[in-house]
Amino acid sequence: MKSLASFLCLSLGGVCLTLALAATALAAGDEWKPVDPAELALKAPVVERDADAEAIFWEVRIDDGAVGELIFTHYLRVKVFTERGRESQSKIDIPFGKIFGSNIKIKDIAARTIKPDGTIVELKKEDVFERDVIKVSGVKVKAKSFAMPSVEAGSIIEYRWREVRVNQSANYVRLQFQRDIPVQAVKYYIKPYPFPGMSMRAQVFHGEMPPIMKEKNGFYSATMTNMRAYHVEPHMPPEDAVRAWMLIYYTTDEKIVPEKFWKDYGRSVYEDNKARMKVTDEVRQAATAAVGDASTPEEKLERLFNFVRAKIKNVTDDAAGLSAEERAKLKENKSPADTLKRGVGSGADIDLLFAALAIAAGFDARLALVSDRSDIFFDPSFASRYFITSYDIAVKVGDQWRFYDPGMMYLPFGMLRWQEEGQDALLTDPKEPIWVKTPVSAPDKSAIKRTAKLSLSDDGTLEGDVRVEYTGHFGIERKEENDEESQAQREQRLLSEIKAQMSTAELSEIRIENVTDPAKPFVYAYHVRVPGYAQRTGKRLFLRPAFFEYGIGPLFPTSERKNIIYFHYPWTENDTVEIRLPAGFALDNADAPGAIGAGALSKYVPKVFVTQDGRALIYKRDFTFGRQEVVLFPASTYPALKEYFDLMNKADAHTITLKQGAATAAAAASPSN
Repeated sequence: MKSLASFLCLSLGGVCLTLALAATALAAGDEWKPVDPAELALKAPVVERDADAEAIFWEVRIDDGAVGELIFTHYLRVKVFTERGRESQSKIDIPFGKIFGSNIKIKDIAARTIKPDGTIVELKKEDVFERDVIKVSGVKVKAKSFAMPSVEAGSIIEYRWREVRVNQSANYVRLQFQRDIPVQAVKYYIKPYPFPGMSMRAQVFHGEMPPIMKEKNGFYSATMTNMRAYHVEPHMPPEDAVRAWMLIYYTTDEKIVPEKFWKDYGRSVYEDNKARMKVTDEVRQAATAAVGDASTPEEKLERLFNFVRAKIKNVTDDAAGLSAEERAKLKENKSPADTLKRGVGSGADIDLLFAALAIAAGFDARLALVSDRSDIFFDPSFASRYFITSYDIAVKVGDQWRFYDPGMMYLPFGMLRWQEEGQDALLTDPKEPIWVKTPVSAPDKSAIKRTAKLSLSDDGTLEGDVRVEYTGHFGIERKEENDEESQAQREQRLLSEIKAQMSTAELSEIRIENVTDPAKPFVYAYHVRVPGYAQRTGKRLFLRPAFFEYGIGPLFPTSERKNIIYFHYPWTENDTVEIRLPAGFALDNADAPGAIGAGALSKYVPKVFVTQDGRALIYKRDFTFGRQEVVLFPASTYPALKEYFDLMNKADAHTITLKQGAATAAAAASPSN
């Protein structure tokens, strides 16, 4: 994500939430609260009848730390009711690192277990360690982890920690009110700073506004009770688009009219960045040279796009390999001419140079402000710049606005990050800023193309060469995952992914191509050997031709669904697998699974056939899902969606039988249409 703060001068700079340290050690979370005997004797949950564990309370005090720091002191007490609750609550992960623009540090972890007989077992400090955690969304985060000691059904566990947020803008603070288990009471303590003419405001999302109560020492509190559990499910919206939370922020206005607010904001951002898009003689000359003999608007814009990518070193991307010290020494580019002259710039510099070149070439180009739908689904009716966290360049072609972002190193021409596609974008203007919806890339723009040329042995071992190409959003994600890693780390990542599907797989001759190339597909190429891939029973081998889907379970394993179903973007998959059959074996059953369709939304077409000599099996699989729109489905459609993907998963698991000593099958099996 690109932060507007990196290049926008904002009128509210310097406004922050100032918080004071608590007056007592208990308020700061340095002591345990007494355990009520009624809590220890509690036999059943209060909030959700079938809960295996329930938090009795979750208290958070927000304090001011050093300059640019906020400290959240958490204290959580949980009652465990069942064996499942013991299993789920015994292992604790507290995320840290770079999360949503803040560098989060975790300090002063303390934990203890109160057993049903009242015995207390403390967590030892040396039992806290760090590990990588993969969230359901696929995001990898680091976490401080520990196992609660001596937990059993009927126990109470409690733990506390300090969460230090470095570089957190204290002007906007999110307060979460839901966890993965129900909570009887969630309470936040907040101390506002009395800025002249400004007042602290609170906005609740996905819940009712709690009363704000005055506490001691200038603090105020907000409490929500009987909070139901937040359930994580596959392919669901971002957390803050679903669970209950509160935004604390400051404003000078008592009543804000959204339409007026956004027009004023769009004008002010335009004025703040006008110099950064200024067309000079140097810019005009560069635009003319870059456009060359291009005749159509699309050709001209693509040449300008490629020009800024090739001529300006992008210093904000990880692949630049610059240290913090080297970045600190870089001079600020104050105009597109500066960026051209120095040949070095941030992603923002590159985007704004592209805009200036487009203007010089005769186009109407604007700075477009957009939200990030990996964080929240933006609604312009909430008049705050807080959710407009990203930016792109809008260029008018005919009567349509096209969107570009050459400052994002791996984005193909004509695409935006998936997080910014299908979003309301505010086009800045000195007079009349307007809202325009950004387009969503077509399914064929984000494709996985997989090919395998393999040989099957009579003991069921499958061996051969594989090549996988990722384009569009798939390619961007793979490049971002790999561009900071060593070759050994990249190979280990691939090996772990393959072994998660096929535990016996052995990889060699690994090549990983185009990791930092902005234009070419990201590629994995390797030699693979999989003992026991086909199952041998007597004179028969049972073979799954869908090699790339082997070991992948149902996309939606549960029968019920609570949340909206959300896919990040439309996509396409194309597989071609050739398997040479073992000597002495021939096809005994070579039928193909049937095609499946869902109108214009999706198509799944598998085909199975044999070569003319009958010695090789060819399997093809073409799958497309989604249209040029945000791929979002209400929970009510879950049964039909699950049925569709279950049918596809069953087809992917289709098995073909080979028989030893059978006559060679020379005729092709009938492919699906």
